[in-house]
Amino acid sequence: MGSRSKLGFLLALLAAGSMWIYVQLILIPHQRADEVATQRPRGNLSDLYPRWLGARELLRHGRDPYGANITREIQTGYYGRPLDPSRPNDPKDQQAFAYPLYVVFLLAPTVGLPFAVVHTTFFWMLLAITAGSVLLWLKAIGWSTSCNAKLVWILLTLSSFPAVQGMKLQQLSLMVAALLAGSMCCLARHKFVWAGILLALASIKPQLVALPVLWLCIWVPGNWRERRRALWGFLITVATLTIAGELLLPGWIGEFRTACAEYYQYTGGGKSVLDVALTPAVGRVVSVVLVGAFLLWSWRVRRAPEGSAEFQWSFSLCLAVTLVVIPMFAPYNQLLLIPAVIVIVRSIRELRKKNPLTRLLVSGTALAVLFPWIGAISLVSASILIPAEVVQRAWALPLYSNFAIPVLVLALLLVTRSVLPVPRVLRQDAAAE
Repeated sequence: MGSRSKLGFLLALLAAGSMWIYVQLILIPHQRADEVATQRPRGNLSDLYPRWLGARELLRHGRDPYGANITREIQTGYYGRPLDPSRPNDPKDQQAFAYPLYVVFLLAPTVGLPFAVVHTTFFWMLLAITAGSVLLWLKAIGWSTSCNAKLVWILLTLSSFPAVQGMKLQQLSLMVAALLAGSMCCLARHKFVWAGILLALASIKPQLVALPVLWLCIWVPGNWRERRRALWGFLITVATLTIAGELLLPGWIGEFRTACAEYYQYTGGGKSVLDVALTPAVGRVVSVVLVGAFLLWSWRVRRAPEGSAEFQWSFSLCLAVTLVVIPMFAPYNQLLLIPAVIVIVRSIRELRKKNPLTRLLVSGTALAVLFPWIGAISLVSASILIPAEVVQRAWALPLYSNFAIPVLVLALLLVTRSVLPVPRVLRQDAAAE
């Protein structure tokens, strides 16, 4: 290991340790103190619990997980008591079972275990699959790098605030991100049937896979004879899951739609990153334009071969656009930006050779992405000399760049396309036009 490699590894280790210490010793104590002051129930903070309890009650006792009685039981287990509308400080999130019913098939192996065991096991499983997803993204992007570089990528990913938050909250978004990584890696390696199956399993979070599914439907006709197996794999798997769910709980699709509508109502309607950055009215217009432009770009590069730079850029753009237009801005969803960041880092030398505006965008994006670790290192260092209650007042410091990261990464990814090598088949298409 060279001196630069050692330095990179040590810096990644410092960043990783600081982020986990910040969350454990600064952020969580602040949250606990705030909840005591406002008399707001904290609960077990496991987003898995509502899904697990709903799956257990359906599979073991035949009860409807979308029912109001199950929702109250979920609240009792999650918050410690049912929510009381008369208490102004009670959380608004009802923690109802607002997932497609077929998520119970993924959770079926756990329903016979105590939740304490499931809770611990799921944390380590999320950690493992998140680490594995980094290797899958590197393979999907086609970037062969050293073992030390891979270790640095894994360390930084596992210590990024989105990953730490997702693991602490036991968010199924981390599982979906890993399934998407597996799906795209299978596409790049011509394992089309498995790519479709994994994409279908990722649909337990429909809002995260809607655009990837549209992208797949555009990309497959570019080489229908070979790629159609990916589409059939997806459609057959989704149909199987949907029909199996209907046999298990007739009418579940209608109940799921109602649960989603209620979810957006009690969570305030949901806002995207663009809604927050540009106001809801402007944000929605920009979202429509952005999705339309993305679909047009996808059509133009549909013939790009698997493993080509255009193919890798295309699905990275798909996930980056998804992140800025979906009606939620929780940090844990930012793990979908990993392939975009890999594409950008791989092209960083070419980007630096472009105009000053591009170099400024590179610097701004790098600062936004690295700022959470800088903030965590600063707070952890300050806690050595300053009383904990004083440091906790600055608990939000590592989160200051949260909204900037998706927007800047997307903008820089768009610029990155200009430095990518264009496959011969696309040059021929352009000449024909």
